[in-house]
Amino acid sequence: MDVYLLHNNFCHHIFRIGEPNQICEIWILNNCLFPYTEQEKDPKYWNTWAQQTLKNALTLQNLNKNKAKNLILFLGDGMGVPTVTAARILKGQLNGQSGEETQLEMDKFPFVSLAKTYNTNAQVPDSAGTATAYLCGVKANEGTVGVSAAAVRSQCNSTQGNEVTSILRWAKEAGKSVGIVTTTRVNHATPSAAYAHSVDRDWYSDNEMPAEALKGGCKDIARQLFENIPNIDVILGGGRKYMFPKNTSDVEYPDVLKHSGTRNDGRNLVQEWTDRVKDKKGHYVWNKKQLLSLNPNSVDYLLGLFEPMDLPYDLERNSNTDPSLTEMVDVAIKILKKNPSGFYLLVEGGRIDHGHHEGKAKQALHEAVEMDRAIGRADLMTSVHDTLTIVTADHSHVFNFGGYTVRGNTIFGLAPMLSDIDQKPFTSIIYGNGPGYKLVNGVRENVSTIDYQDNNYQAQAAVPLSMETHGGEDVAVFAKGPLAHLLHGVHEQNYIPHVMAYAACIGQNREHCMSSNGSADLRPVLSSIAALLTFTRLLC
Repeated sequence: MDVYLLHNNFCHHIFRIGEPNQICEIWILNNCLFPYTEQEKDPKYWNTWAQQTLKNALTLQNLNKNKAKNLILFLGDGMGVPTVTAARILKGQLNGQSGEETQLEMDKFPFVSLAKTYNTNAQVPDSAGTATAYLCGVKANEGTVGVSAAAVRSQCNSTQGNEVTSILRWAKEAGKSVGIVTTTRVNHATPSAAYAHSVDRDWYSDNEMPAEALKGGCKDIARQLFENIPNIDVILGGGRKYMFPKNTSDVEYPDVLKHSGTRNDGRNLVQEWTDRVKDKKGHYVWNKKQLLSLNPNSVDYLLGLFEPMDLPYDLERNSNTDPSLTEMVDVAIKILKKNPSGFYLLVEGGRIDHGHHEGKAKQALHEAVEMDRAIGRADLMTSVHDTLTIVTADHSHVFNFGGYTVRGNTIFGLAPMLSDIDQKPFTSIIYGNGPGYKLVNGVRENVSTIDYQDNNYQAQAAVPLSMETHGGEDVAVFAKGPLAHLLHGVHEQNYIPHVMAYAACIGQNREHCMSSNGSADLRPVLSSIAALLTFTRLLC
């Protein structure tokens, strides 16, 4: 039986062969409304494209060895390679294209490498140990931030003496402005490694800490945000509740008890910060209107806490009250770039991870697309000549998509075939484990009977778990700007901040700069004889 379908501007001719329980479907793409079909049939189209790509690649031989005045790290939490690919397709489809041929902003970066994400005590990592790696340059145990692997999770007495500092601190000590922008709580795992030293990532405020840890002198992460590096220039994200005394009503949700302050020590950290910077062009904001009404030229310090906890998913964001990641990045760079010595900015698309954990692929992928918009905005506001920009992930997820979908199939759609085991349809997107596992009358749910394109649809999973888990594979590292070529091949994740520090001549890597022409001088550290014999240059 032959069947013709019109789907997503494609004509599909399906030949179905065999009995119902042995269906073999052959899909043929016809010359319907697909805009690139005719030119893609011509080998010249592909050859010309490849030749142009080759010419562009040859220009990369002129390596950018400038000193990096500015450093930007975009961290897509949980943004593994399958998520990058799916987000690329989604971005294209949101723009009316089939999607596969689309370019993400990060796709345009000239240098790409892989990072190994394992923690010192975990094959499949968590966001705290990985953050310590790509921010502090040292691999660490899962669940700990800003401490070495000698520290033991939740054991307060293992903190002292095992603290490690981050590239944000190195940049600040070198005279640069520094900033943190995140869609999660500002004291969540990723941003906290930039300023805190905590043997437990969950010690958001003193309310979440055991009495033994408080007695032992350990500080909660929110407190460390304002005390460890007191002059962080820009802090934007969520986490309001952890900054205020217990039971203090939230300014935005005064009648919602779960959003009230949590601090047992009675401190109002926001007020303390405001008092400290009131004569230094410091401003505190808690909504989008306040943020966007600021004149960046009149702001030197900015604290923005837009939600009691994490910011809402971008698909659910109230565009009148909550800023997008792109809007936050825009304001942050405008403030930070005023410093003639440059800046360091950490930007986290943190809720990509949350969407995956909940099995909500649509939420996760839209978060990734929004982060890509923010990358594009940063690109417009900086120069590749003096700004090293890196885009990467802390870890992956057990998320993927497949099922022999045809070109242009909606990324959230069904595979073009039925299971040959249970004769039911399935979505292209699927998780290895998670909350999407569901049986109806003892068998797999028929997804065609539900709205699988709903924003909060939980994609089917192979193993039932209340929360989907991280994945253990390597993640991509995209780089552009001064010395971006040092990110090549496969590296340990903790290598990333060392490259950034070397490019900017900060931290451990100050002495090798500057040459007379303003470039980062990669001088060899071998003896002159060895250098002549090997022509080798090593990083300091």
